[in-house]
Amino acid sequence: MAHNKPDPAGLKLRLVAAQRLKAVLAGDNFVPLTAADLADGRDRALANRLITTALRRQGQLNFIIHALLEKGMPGKSGTFEAVLRLSLAQLVFMPEIGAHSALFLAVEAVKRDPKARHLSGLVNAVLRSAQANSAKFGMLSDDLLIPDTFGDTWLEAYGEDAINGFSTALLDGAPLDLTLKADDADLKDALGAETVIADTVRIEQRDRPVDALPGFAEGQWWVQDAASAIPARLLGAKAGGRVLDLCAAPGGKTAQLVKAGYLVTALDSDANRMTRLKENLTRLNYQAETIVADAGTFAPNSPYDGVLLDAPCSATGTFRRHPEVIWHRSVGDVAGRVRLQRALITNAFRCLEVGGALVYCVCSLEPAEGEQQVQWALDTLPGLELWPVSKDELPGLEIAVTDRGLVRTHPGMAPGGRDGGMDGFFVARFRRR
Repeated sequence: MAHNKPDPAGLKLRLVAAQRLKAVLAGDNFVPLTAADLADGRDRALANRLITTALRRQGQLNFIIHALLEKGMPGKSGTFEAVLRLSLAQLVFMPEIGAHSALFLAVEAVKRDPKARHLSGLVNAVLRSAQANSAKFGMLSDDLLIPDTFGDTWLEAYGEDAINGFSTALLDGAPLDLTLKADDADLKDALGAETVIADTVRIEQRDRPVDALPGFAEGQWWVQDAASAIPARLLGAKAGGRVLDLCAAPGGKTAQLVKAGYLVTALDSDANRMTRLKENLTRLNYQAETIVADAGTFAPNSPYDGVLLDAPCSATGTFRRHPEVIWHRSVGDVAGRVRLQRALITNAFRCLEVGGALVYCVCSLEPAEGEQQVQWALDTLPGLELWPVSKDELPGLEIAVTDRGLVRTHPGMAPGGRDGGMDGFFVARFRRR
């Protein structure tokens, strides 16, 4: 007999959230739910908050699950793990929502999944145990937030104070940073934005989607983290020169280079991402040549006065926005990226005019993808020399410039003294002798 009882309130958002979290746990990047996933705005906001809390607290949830699941996570159990993590996140780290819904809706959600329904008793027992111990679990050390894969390397590279800042940044998430086309006090007021460094402004709290913010339709700014906006500012190629932006999509750095007055060629291997870059430039009323090609083999008709290479990397520096990235990456992933970056640096150098400037950057916190690549490039490419960045080129962020003239940002830094941190980025600037 078909049951026509309406679903309990809150069940749908939990089912949708569990499917999205399950995909992320399997290796997908987290993309926030949209109106197409959940029409009700409040349901959608809560579902996204449950998922992001489960992802930001993943290390602590791993500890809790290990403590409560004596036999470990059952295999081939559908959405069981995702439902469990969402409910634990609510019980332990979002107590203001109330425990009853976490318990009741978790059992209901598991019952709706044919591959998990035999575990409805287990999920109930585990969550009741978590509820009884929620005060203890809520005081777990923030040291658990950063996986061992990276924790030791980062501790050595950045020190304990910085790592504490990483944990705070991971839990807080990222504010919205914009790069302005022009310095416009009225626009900043309308956006509720504060200047961070140079032409980067920050919006701490926003109640509207990006495309509904003042100035979007008029093309007065583009979204770009404060750290991501640094490399293009440092290129220093000759005024009005031809510059090549390698791995250019989605186009924030391309827009900066156009704004700086260069004749820009933007190159990316992904046709879909290049379409997005073109749409972004059109909205900004900026012009650039666009090429879909492999940055490792591209051979220009004539060399460029400047090349900006934002190389594919482990992206560990973006964990404020993508907390899953530090759990998805392995040491082997980093090694593979290092090899790819070397091929791209080599070709970027080939594309460079004598006397031209090359900026290499990655949104990674791994020294292997940053500082160690500089030494490799200088040892391997005859005619390439380091062009050190000086502290006075980054007012408000002098702390990011190393003694060697390299730039290293991390999520524990306060650009321009502002709260909210910034992405982890590495930038090195070279010249061709």
